[in-house]
Amino acid sequence: MKRSQLTRQFWSFFKIFVGIAIGLSLSFGIAHLTHAQSIRPEYVANIVYQRLPDIPKENQYIRNSTKEVDPDNTLISRLIRYNQDIQKRPVLYRFDWKLTLADYLGANEPVKEELYPGRNTLTVNPYKKDVEAIRSLNRRQRNDLVNVLASVYNPQQNLPNTPQPSPQSSPQPSPVTTPQKPNFSQPGDSQLLKP
Repeated sequence: MKRSQLTRQFWSFFKIFVGIAIGLSLSFGIAHLTHAQSIRPEYVANIVYQRLPDIPKENQYIRNSTKEVDPDNTLISRLIRYNQDIQKRPVLYRFDWKLTLADYLGANEPVKEELYPGRNTLTVNPYKKDVEAIRSLNRRQRNDLVNVLASVYNPQQNLPNTPQPSPQSSPQPSPVTTPQKPNFSQPGDSQLLKP
């Protein structure tokens, strides 16, 4: 064979190999996302409440079908449904969870009462109380919530300071620190925003 024929064959095989590699990685990515999206919000909410017991449950609402309180219909399960079902955002990434919290805080897209999870299944739409509950969380609680949600859906992701349950821990007084001047951004700091 001539050198040009070998070169063409090489590039043909190379293109096929790259195509297969891209196809497989897309398949695995879609399968991972599909699996994450299929985890029941109530299951994830239970994990969140185990790790962050100070987050309000807001689970006092009465279910239309049974006329009884539905203890599994919680603030966090509705937040998850709002994120994945109403806004159609992925559940794997911290950024998407932050966008959802920004919706509740009135800093992004408005949360629409007429589309809110629970409006059809509960006797009272929990929209207003849920927005109040999320707005009552402090910055640390919101960051912890984002980290826990992302870590449950995407355990391989390396998250900073993801709270873990500690049943026998007692609160320790925080050390007194002196305020420091804020750091200005440096070149490359935007890379810290990546998931």
